[in-house]
Amino acid sequence: MMNKLLQSSSIKRILIFVLIAGIIYAVSDMINLILFTFIFTFLMDRLVSFLSLKVSLNRRLLVIISYSSIVGLLSYAIVKYLPMIIYEIKQLVLQLTAFYTAKHDNIILNYIVGQLEEINISSYFEKGFTFLINYFTDISTFTLQILLALLLSLFFLLEKPRLIEFTKKFKTSKVASIYAEIEFFAEKFVRTFGKVIEAQIIIAIVNCILTTISLWLMGFPQLVGLSIMILFLGLIPVAGVIISLIPLVVIAYSIGGIIKVLYVFIAIMIIHAIEAYILNPKLMSSKTNLPVFYTFIVLIFSEHFFGVWGLIVGIPVFVFLLDVLEVTETKKA
Repeated sequence: MMNKLLQSSSIKRILIFVLIAGIIYAVSDMINLILFTFIFTFLMDRLVSFLSLKVSLNRRLLVIISYSSIVGLLSYAIVKYLPMIIYEIKQLVLQLTAFYTAKHDNIILNYIVGQLEEINISSYFEKGFTFLINYFTDISTFTLQILLALLLSLFFLLEKPRLIEFTKKFKTSKVASIYAEIEFFAEKFVRTFGKVIEAQIIIAIVNCILTTISLWLMGFPQLVGLSIMILFLGLIPVAGVIISLIPLVVIAYSIGGIIKVLYVFIAIMIIHAIEAYILNPKLMSSKTNLPVFYTFIVLIFSEHFFGVWGLIVGIPVFVFLLDVLEVTETKKA
């Protein structure tokens, strides 16, 4: 009976999936390195594949030029603009804190601030700022992880044909049955998780650009700090838009009253409509068109188990599981 169960393809697939999940959990301390390496490799591979269609250069040379250009641009941007970014973020935090602690003439606003005090919203801000401070205090570890991820992804892309050829040898080895299942999960993971992450990044960048232009037209201060905040929050599906509205509404009220708040809501609604009706259908599959309730449930649980990373990768992982389980959208007649 036990032998029949183990020989069943479905049971074998489930056991191997549990084994993979167990291994990932065992190396959870390296999750930053693993995720950064995968994301860099996937995105750079897509970039190199795109460029190879436009430019007739040796693939390895194209990989080296692409990495050198991106690392050079990032290094230049960090050296030149990091002090300004830190200053603007500091001013943004001071402005939000001053608004939160001040007394206002508006009854509705005082009521909202009072309700936020009752749910101890300041503790959430404190936790968030503490997390950022701790994260950037340990900047050496973070930088090392980024550099290692870039190096690993670079070596992978430089030797991609050889790696594929070498890995295929497992098909005829004594672990061929296990390799077949791992290959199945790997293909699903790249096709779903990778493409959803890519789509989230593109949507976040487009939203950041459109929102920053809108805020510039409305005369918002600290645009660099706000744009960075919008970019990172834009990586969180659905919830990111709602979270980013809180500081935007606060600053809008501080500089222009209720009318400016109304303008912000109109701008965000237009940008969100562009995302929902233009970007999402082009970049996302039908599986990612989740009900809002499911989206929030996935984000809540993934944040609980995986922390900040869970907010970014929770939906892509859930979409990967849907693909593995072959959950398809049924079309109404």
